[in-house]
This record gives sequence, C-alpha cells and structure tokens, in this order.
Amino acid sequence: MSTEKVLEISDFNVDFWVDGVWYPAVIDMNLGLAAGKVTAIVGESGSGKSTTALGLMSLLASNARINGSVRVKGEEMVNAKSAILHKFRGREVAYIFQEPMTALNPLYTIGFQIIETLRNHFDMGPKEAHKRALELITMVDIPQPEKSINKYPHQLSGGQRQRAMIAQALACDPALLIADEPTTALDVTVQAEILDLMRGLKDKLNSAILLITHDMGVVADMADEILVMKDGITVEHGTSDQIFNNPRHPYTQQLLGAVPKLGSSVKRVLAFQGSTKPAPVLKLTDVTIEYPKRGRVPAFTAVKNFNLEIYPGEIVGLVGESGSGKTTVGRASIGLIPVKTGSIEIVGKEIAGAKQAQLSAIRRHTGIVFQDPASSLNPRLPIGESIGEPIYLAKIAKGADLARMVEDLLDQVELPRSYRNRYPHELSGGQRQRVGIARALALTPDLLIADEPTSALDVSVQSRFLDLLTELQEKLKFACLFISHDLAVVDILAHRIAVMQNGLLVEAGDRDDILLRPQNDYTRRLISAVPVPDPAEQRIRREARLAAKN
Repeated sequence: MSTEKVLEISDFNVDFWVDGVWYPAVIDMNLGLAAGKVTAIVGESGSGKSTTALGLMSLLASNARINGSVRVKGEEMVNAKSAILHKFRGREVAYIFQEPMTALNPLYTIGFQIIETLRNHFDMGPKEAHKRALELITMVDIPQPEKSINKYPHQLSGGQRQRAMIAQALACDPALLIADEPTTALDVTVQAEILDLMRGLKDKLNSAILLITHDMGVVADMADEILVMKDGITVEHGTSDQIFNNPRHPYTQQLLGAVPKLGSSVKRVLAFQGSTKPAPVLKLTDVTIEYPKRGRVPAFTAVKNFNLEIYPGEIVGLVGESGSGKTTVGRASIGLIPVKTGSIEIVGKEIAGAKQAQLSAIRRHTGIVFQDPASSLNPRLPIGESIGEPIYLAKIAKGADLARMVEDLLDQVELPRSYRNRYPHELSGGQRQRVGIARALALTPDLLIADEPTSALDVSVQSRFLDLLTELQEKLKFACLFISHDLAVVDILAHRIAVMQNGLLVEAGDRDDILLRPQNDYTRRLISAVPVPDPAEQRIRREARLAAKN
C-alpha cells in the first residue's frame, strides 16, 4: 500500500463569533492521514470532533473563522476558491453526516440524491447512474432495493436512512471518507456489515478514513490511530493498541472507563416479584400495526400480534435490527400511530381507537425521547421554551415557577442553565439529545418511551445519563420502554428484554436469560455482533464472524 498522505492538517484552528466574542472550538490540531489508514477522533460531545470534520472542507457556518492548513492530496483547502472545493467535495472527499434526517433532502427520493451525486461528478447517462445507484443501495443492505430507491427519507427507518447516506457517500469511490458517527443509528448486525463495507473500501481503493465516533467498540474494530479531543484540544494521539492498552492522559482513562461492556453489569432487581405484581402501566395485547397504502406504495404490516406488559418501576429493553418495528411499537404505545387490531392500555385506559381529547389526557402520564434530536426540537424555539412547553400546556406552572423548573431539568441532564436561551442549531448532537430527555421528563411521567436516547451521546455523557435515568427511575418508579440497538446499554438498564425481528416478538424474558442464555438464533446473532472495546479481541471476533459467513 502507498504511504502517501491523503490528508495533512497543520496548526488547524476554528473559532466561532458569538455575541461579539470569538470562542475557540478547535485549537492547534495537527494530523497526517495516509492512504489505506483509519484515524479515529474521539471525545465528549462538544469537544470539537464534528467541527473539525466540517471545517476541513469549509462547511461551517458563516460565523466560523478557520486558520492553519488543510491539504487533501497536496491541495490546500483553507481559503480555497469555490471551484476547487466543488471539485473535491463528494468526489475526493465524501462525508457521512451525524444526522441522516437533516442531511438528506426530504423533497427527493434517496435514489434521485445518489444519482445526482454520480452525474455531478461523472459523465454518466440517467440509465447508467440509476444502475449504479441501485448497486450502492443493494451494497449497504437496504431491504427491497428496487422499491427503496424510489422512497423518500421519511419512508425509511433511522438505520435505513443512515445506510442511504452511506451509499451516497461511497458513490464516487472517494480518496478520503470523513465518517461522522456513521453507525449511530444502526443496529449491531448492520453496523458490523457497514464497518466491513468501509474496511473493504479502504483496502480496495486504498482510501483514507477519518472516523468520528463515541462508540469505542467501533474504534477498536476500525482504527489504526486514535486522536483524543477535549474542549477543542488534542490531549492524546497514538496507535489504537497504545490508547486502549496504555492510555496516558487522565481524560483518556476516564473515557475508556465509562465504556459499557456487555455482561459486566450487576443484575437489577424489581421491588415486586412473582404474584405480587401491580397493575401494568403499559399493556399491549395482540397488537398489529399497518401502514396504509400510499400512491404506488402498498400497505405494509410493520408489527404483528405483539404482546408486552411493563410494570411500575420496570425498564423493558426492546431490541432488534433497524426496520424490525421497535420504533413503531414505541410510537403506537402513546397513540402517535393507530393500531389495526389489538389493545393498548396506559395506566388502565385504552388508547387504541381513543379520540384526540382522550389521548391528550392520557399523554400527560407519558413522555417520549425521539431517535433524532435535530428533527424533534422546534428550530425556532430556544431550548428553555421547548423544555418548559409541556409544563406550561399542562398548566402546572408559569412565569418564575416555570423558569425554575426548566433550570432544574437542565441541571438533571447536565446542561448549563445559560443554555436555556440557545437554539437547537447552536448545540452539538449530544447536547440536543439531552434537551429531548429533559423535555420528556418534564411532567414526571408514569411511562417513558425512550427511542434510542443514548444514540447521540458520547460514552462519558452516556454513562452519566444512564446513572441519572436509573436514579430517577428508582426514585419516581415510572415504567420505561427503552428502545435501543446498543445491547451493552440495555444490559445496564433493563430488568427484562424483548427481541423483535421483522415485526414479530421472537423472544422475551429476564435480562440475564436473554443475554447469557438466548434461545433464538436471531438473538444469538445480535449478541455475537456487538463490538467490544478491545482491538485484539475485536479482531478475533471479526475474523470468526467472517469465517462463519464464508
């Protein structure tokens, strides 16, 4: 392999002009990335990881100031003319962005967006570009590619949208792939396939990859070198083995210490046992959910004959691959999606077929944390208003009392009180997710639906959030349906686990029974695909998985 440096960063600085003051976001970064190599940038949310990725190709907002040097294949990018940037963006340097719902254009099908990328950079006719787009969609394992190529982003699950964006990024076989949380919304089995896909691209085309992630299992699987950032400063830089096995900086040690490991959690015991169970907070009986026919898109049954009960003080983890129906169950459980047949009860009240006035009253007992924080927060409202809105509408508090409650909620999710006046676009992805969590807890609900609440959080903030959620849940005794593809997180929180595949409940039971003694082959496959934060062990697991596949 060539050792040519695809990316050279020297004395790179990024500052933002806010309210008459320059705030540093990236300070004196130096990095060289050779062809065929992977460098991972890790650190807490807000440490400057994504700012670095966007700054490399001048994609930051107009209030950003960039100094230093960024060379891609020897060409200077800082202060480069727009024609040079246009030539390199997409063709030589491709991005996988953190939030697919906001990165993909909602007005165009995913096929159109991939075709547009191809025809913009290559001399291709419509038929040839369509054929190549179909190959890319198939390659990233989006189901029914012939139909999915004509779907809009909102018609895909979170994981499927992420795969569509990855397909678009890989379209031009780039020399440098900047992957900003490329597996955030993916379940573990698809994550393993995507990482294999990226590794194959690197080996086949000798491409360089700059990987930005908070998932240390992914870092252990992919990275040759690791750069650790805190508050915009590079605190440690070394090989993957060195960082994982002999971290020198206290912050790096703290970061690795916060990584959840499957099978290492103490079993959580419920206050009630056996026949002493109280009435369930949430009860789903023979629930079938169907998305109706729309235009040429036929009706689709997303969930079939689903049964589940959740009791006060209990957390049930709902796991499964992207598109298995997890989010559909979560949304139906608070009346956001109608059911075709079956019954859903919240605190003993039926919501299947309930009228809007009845649903509004029942929803005061519930809270929900959505999967995509960027699209679930109103961009026109300061986050203080977003958090306080449920309290105000429920007529619980207003004025100074409401302001005090909002500040308490910000404290709970470890955000500065001053952030109440900031808008969602001024926060990092992880910070936006914490705002969504604070809003969900605003009414101290009997039932919390948490749809991938930790997907955008780095490991240290995730660890603190899980501790917080555990403490609040034990104190307030609310029931929680915790939807996640991260089995290590589910291992920490859940009393019981339910496993879904293709809309069916394939296995459910006590946490230890599911994780240590799974009965279903699909559950076993999910568990075996979980990446571990150890490069040597992950290498062995990857080779075993590939051998089994072949």
